[in-house]
Formats: sequence, C-alpha cells, structure tokens
Amino acid sequence: MHSNSSKTLRQELLKQRKEFAASSAFAQIREKLISTIQGFLASEGKALSAIALYWPIQDELDIRAPLLSWASGDKGRRLALPYARPDKHLDFYEWRDGDSLMPSKHGVPEPIPNNESRPIVDPDCIFIPCVGWSSSSANGKTHYWRLGYGGGYFDRTLSVLRKKNPKLICIGIGFNWQELDDTQWSAQTHDEPLNMLLTESGLLS
Repeated sequence: MHSNSSKTLRQELLKQRKEFAASSAFAQIREKLISTIQGFLASEGKALSAIALYWPIQDELDIRAPLLSWASGDKGRRLALPYARPDKHLDFYEWRDGDSLMPSKHGVPEPIPNNESRPIVDPDCIFIPCVGWSSSSANGKTHYWRLGYGGGYFDRTLSVLRKKNPKLICIGIGFNWQELDDTQWSAQTHDEPLNMLLTESGLLS
C-alpha cells in the first residue's frame, strides 16, 4: 500500500519504476507499448501535424524513435519538446534530432528558447509520462488522470491549450502497476484529464 502523502507516494512510485525498468519483464512490455504507439501514429497520426513528446528521465519510457519515424514520413510534420517557463507553464518548441538542449532547473533537457530556427509550436497531440494514474467514471464514461512530479506544469498548460484547441489529444504513458485507487490518490479540481492512457493493456480512452 502506498502512503497517502503525495510526496511519499511519488517517491515510492519512482523507486518502483526504477526497479521495474531494470527487470526482465520491462523489455517485453516496452516493445508492446512502442508497437501500440506506432499503430496510433499509423492511423490517427495521419491527421496530426505537430506532436509534443518528452525527453525521458528517471526511467520514463523512451518514445523518441517512433515519433522521429512519424515526423520523417511527411515534411509538414513537426515534433516539439516542452520548455518550463518561470510561471510554471510550458511552451513547446520545435525539436529535431540532434538539436542542442539545455538542462532545466529540474535537470530535464529542454529546447533553447532563443533559437529562431526552432519556433514555438501549438501541438495537436501531447504525450505525457505518468508517475502514477487513476480512473474515474461519470455519465457512463471513464476518465483517466495523471499523477506527475507535483509541479503542476502540465495541468496549467493543458487548461490554456484546450481553450485554443478543443480537439487537442493528450496521451498519458504509464504501466498497469502504476494504477492508484481512491485510498492512495485521487484527482483534484485543478487536474486536467487525459484523453487517452497508454499502458501494456493498450490505448485506453
């Protein structure tokens, strides 16, 4: 059982993820998740022009390869990485393989914001790694929620982006064992829901 303290809960989940990433089961599950992403990109990805991804840290699933392959399929497709602003919102800057990045105050590699050849991008789709996740039901529909690192960057950013683009697709990346129940953690009123959640069980929506 995880502690009800969000900070302690995150620490325990990150420790478990580190152990899981070193396990023999991880390689097989990783391939399954990557294959599911490839399937999504081959179908729904045809209608997308800009996808935001993340630079993997702390044993997060590395999804760069399938996204780079998607981008190479059409010169009009763009990828973007998040840049954390001082006001705790994110800007997404165009990213290409080989670009120089700089570490954020949290140690996350980020785009260089004054690079004129890499403008800000409004993504059609955003992939977001989960530390943990939960689900809830309302009006016959299941909603999925992300437990992140606690900074609130994505929730603030998604709230703004969804007003500009109601069709924005937000996909959480997680594992089945990260699922949390109400005794461990539940979403708050400021939390933004995921449109889809990817685990080894598939792409849940």
